[in-house]
Amino acid sequence: MITSKLPNVGTTIFTTMSQLAAQTGALNLSQGFPDFNGPQPLLEAVARHVLAGHNQYSPSIGLPALRQQVAAKIARTYGVAVNADHEVTITPGATEAIFCAIQAVVQSGDEVIVFDPCYDSYAPSVALAGGRCVHVQLTDGDFRIDWQRLADAITPRTRMIVLNSPHNPSGALITRDDLDQLAVLIAERDIHVLSDEVYEHLVFDGAGHASVLAHEALYPRAFVVSSFGKTYHVTGWKTGYVVAPPALSAELRKVHQYVNFCGVTPLQCALADFMADHPEHVEQLPAFYQAKRDLFCDLLQPSRFSFTRTAGTYFQLVDYSRIRPDLSDVDMALWLTREHGVATIPVSVFYEKPIPEQRLVRLCFAKREETLRQAAEKLCAI
Repeated sequence: MITSKLPNVGTTIFTTMSQLAAQTGALNLSQGFPDFNGPQPLLEAVARHVLAGHNQYSPSIGLPALRQQVAAKIARTYGVAVNADHEVTITPGATEAIFCAIQAVVQSGDEVIVFDPCYDSYAPSVALAGGRCVHVQLTDGDFRIDWQRLADAITPRTRMIVLNSPHNPSGALITRDDLDQLAVLIAERDIHVLSDEVYEHLVFDGAGHASVLAHEALYPRAFVVSSFGKTYHVTGWKTGYVVAPPALSAELRKVHQYVNFCGVTPLQCALADFMADHPEHVEQLPAFYQAKRDLFCDLLQPSRFSFTRTAGTYFQLVDYSRIRPDLSDVDMALWLTREHGVATIPVSVFYEKPIPEQRLVRLCFAKREETLRQAAEKLCAI
């Protein structure tokens, strides 16, 4: 008989909805991946490195050239210097980086504060470390941190607070003022910060991304995670990185070497080349995805869905209260997929305790214009 270490975990909603989309032939606006390819020079670089024989293990912490490019990008983007050798670790995906960061510092009986709605990998990672997740609900509607709720949730057992900005699923942004408030709140406490910033370059309407990397009080106690997959349109490469001060990086690397010793070598080689040759790519991303957001939202304007344009990520929340208020969001997602040919993600799955009256589903607009037009036509016909 097996006693499960994760008794409440089953198949993720992302897998479920993508499978249902494939079975029904629905347009898949559920799982967060583009239906277009990464930049051609990046793809060609992979082939070049594979054929050149760069197919054996890389250093566990990542290729030096790629770590140096990450450090250079951080310097350009945030104006801060990080040490490529001692503070940057390349991982097989951001999820592995999150897992290793949690395992590195969370011990049995520790508490980790997460903000609901939150990404589904946080809580299982905490449970496997022997810790307990404490869920603090973001404000309904604008998905902001409720500072009184957060203050009330902190106890002597609190070991880590997990931030996510730009926020999945809502697209809400944490501001520099938010980071300042957090720094004051935990200044005298032994609490680490895990900052999930995988959508750091997908921020719209001229807003800047407030990174923990650039916060002088928070970074010394933080792990900051990002994703090459999100930034370079290659989510299937499962390549990410984590930046942390040397002492925290050393602990994370102890875990990482036994979870997945190293990332895929030719992919790292290609990313290092592309980042060196095309630093402008990350600067162009906000406009690239804002154009997709605006096209999609403009097309949805005549529909019976209501929404506020997302501030970041490549996700758009829509409220279906005027269409099928009788359906839970899970049932609505199934109904939209089966009956109207558009797969979505219900927002309630991101909560420990869903809000009963909430009627929101998440749509991914990291799609070709043709896909967005087809999806909008189907949604407007409801």
